[in-house]
Amino acid sequence: MLPNQRREKILELIREDGHAKVLDLSRIFKVTEVTIRQDLERLEKEGLIKREHGGAILVDIDAGVKNITLQNQKNMSEKIAIATKAISYIENGDTIILDSGSTTTEIAKLLVDFQNITVITNALNIALILGAHPHINLIVTGGEFKAPTLSLTGQKAADFFYNLNVDKLFLATAGISLKSGLTYPSISDICVKRAMIESANEVYLVADSSKIGLNSFASLGALSLINLLITDSNISKENEEILKNNDIAYTVAELR
Repeated sequence: MLPNQRREKILELIREDGHAKVLDLSRIFKVTEVTIRQDLERLEKEGLIKREHGGAILVDIDAGVKNITLQNQKNMSEKIAIATKAISYIENGDTIILDSGSTTTEIAKLLVDFQNITVITNALNIALILGAHPHINLIVTGGEFKAPTLSLTGQKAADFFYNLNVDKLFLATAGISLKSGLTYPSISDICVKRAMIESANEVYLVADSSKIGLNSFASLGALSLINLLITDSNISKENEEILKNNDIAYTVAELR
């Protein structure tokens, strides 16, 4: 891996977890701690992170938590369109899982008119959106708190789904590719997402078209894990052909 590629992956990981330790990064990327410190120094000079003893943290991470604001606010028009499409697959009486993420947050905002649904989530911002609505039975997992995604993660969050049986899961992702499948920046999320998938009868992947063809740090598994990909109308013809030729079910949400 080239140095600039490694720094991009380091930044992606810190943006997801909010922080990272030099020792951990050294093990992950199989380079010396000196090399990692140089990478972090470079990222700090670019104003992207702040170094601290033994590692680094994301710039302005405390502001996002205090304001309950997600770090990732890109492609919001596409995400809103995807959310609008996604709720057409939800029925009154359903039990659903909403994964953490900006697209699933938009889905949560559209659930307030549903009756007698149960929503299980590991996202604290989603819990705050839905918690005041008496016709929604809200259940929140335990786990370790991740500031940038306002979510709960790790093995305790994964264990929550043991022996659960839910109707539908709306799953978030960072990258989608035929070779790597579904990929994410954070290793701690993999066990949670696998547990979510195992407990759901139907899995809907909600991902804007910019994520198709991307590879993130940690791999969850093949695209065969999902029942349907819900993406936006900016998807390229080439990517549509790839999905069709590989029998990957998908639907497109039209932008307004």
